[in-house]
Amino acid sequence: MQRSLRGDARAHEAMLKLLAPILRSYFRSRIRGYEHDVEDLVQESLIAIHTRRATFDVSRPLAPWVFAIAKYKFVDFLRRRKQAGSHVELTEECGWEDRGDEALVKLDIERVLATLPDKQALAIRSMQIEGETAAATAARFGWSESDAKVSAHRGIKALRTRFAESRP
Repeated sequence: MQRSLRGDARAHEAMLKLLAPILRSYFRSRIRGYEHDVEDLVQESLIAIHTRRATFDVSRPLAPWVFAIAKYKFVDFLRRRKQAGSHVELTEECGWEDRGDEALVKLDIERVLATLPDKQALAIRSMQIEGETAAATAARFGWSESDAKVSAHRGIKALRTRFAESRP
């Protein structure tokens, strides 16, 4: 998204291609029996992402912004169906909370970790994301156990500070 905002057409096209299956999964998990509507919702969302990309705050994660757009497109779809007198069968998993898609969330995590020094990012990824112990992380990277703990702590502290500063 950052490269797209700087005018990189290839990056923009790649981003939209990456988002299409994620959005497709998002809409399929909410309605069944309307495959053509799912594709329409995907296209409407991609168009909205394209036309509103200038509103994206690059200091924030991408997933919540994308899923907020998808959610509003889905609500518009339901309103149109209701006005037309059509019934839409929602899946049991049709919660309004934006759970996101694992692939997009992973991209956000990697983007955030990339802002940290390598050692802190490795410690956080190993201990907080992969669930390894400090001892296992230390052995894996040739550090002392306390070094692994301190690196993870400093990285998390830096992220907390950065995100606290970026809140409106």
